[in-house]
Order: sequence, then structure tokens, then C-alpha cells
Amino acid sequence: METDESVIASWFTGRLPQEWFSGQEFVIDREEIAVIGTLSVPAVGEAASEAERTALLEGAFQRFREETRERRVEIAREAEQRFRRKVSWGVSCEGRTVMFTTLSIPVMTRLRQQERRVLDTLVAAGVARSRSDALAWCVRLVGAHTDTWLADLRDALQQVDRVRSAGPDLNA
Repeated sequence: METDESVIASWFTGRLPQEWFSGQEFVIDREEIAVIGTLSVPAVGEAASEAERTALLEGAFQRFREETRERRVEIAREAEQRFRRKVSWGVSCEGRTVMFTTLSIPVMTRLRQQERRVLDTLVAAGVARSRSDALAWCVRLVGAHTDTWLADLRDALQQVDRVRSAGPDLNA
């Protein structure tokens, strides 16, 4: 049973303590729900160096992680039972995002020799430790360079889902 992403986002929005985040983002696929909350910017003097700002953010991220662990685990268990997907957590502030937990899902694929040679070259050059790491690196690279196109494609797929759900009931 597919669950609409807006239903999942609404459930989390209602379930998350309001004092945790100034906003949140939900990244949802078939296996995982990533909850990424925006933290308020910690107070720092204007004369603070970049290193001081970075340390302040790292401290704020770590404090949030430790102080909310029990509640996050409780909410994740409820969501995993309800939506049958794993929940991962992260926070963002001032353009920096840190994921506390993430899921790593094996993906099986068949590659022809030319494609395997690309992966083997990345391994031989030390860019990746294995073919699996090399393939993940390639996927991240494509994603980084095609964000707009992928976003348009996801929007189009959501429109297809909306049109399908509004269509006639063929079982009636």
C-alpha cells in the first residue's frame, strides 16, 4: 500500500515537538523517510571567525542529537510501524546539513563490460574502495549535476499519481 508523501509529512508535522525546529523537510522514498529539521541559528558575535561559527554549529547539532534521542527513537518506531519505512534523522542550519542516521540499501544491477570498466577505473584511481562505492559516487555526481532536472521529473511523477488517483474506479 503506497502512502501519499503529503500524508507522511503531515503526520510528522503534527507529531514533532514544535520547539525542535523552525522548519522541516521530509525526503521520502520506498524504503526510508528522512526527517531534516532546521535549527535556529545559535547566537554568535559578529567578530566570530569561520572556525568559531563552524564549531558553534557542530556543538548545536550534537546537543540537539543527544537531548532529543529518546523522543526521536519513539517517534521513529511509531512512524515505522505506521508507514512501513525506516526513519532517519538530520538537522540543518545556515546551509549545512548533518544526518544522524541514514539507511544504506543494497541495489542489484547488471552492468556491461564498458560500465564495469568505468567503476574499475575509479577503484584503481583510489576514488572509490570498491565497485559498490564507485557506483554510489557516480550516482551522487549525476544527482549533483542534474538537481533541477530530477526535481522536474519528480514533480511530473507526482502529477501522474494525482491524475491516476482521480481517475475512474475500474473495480466498481
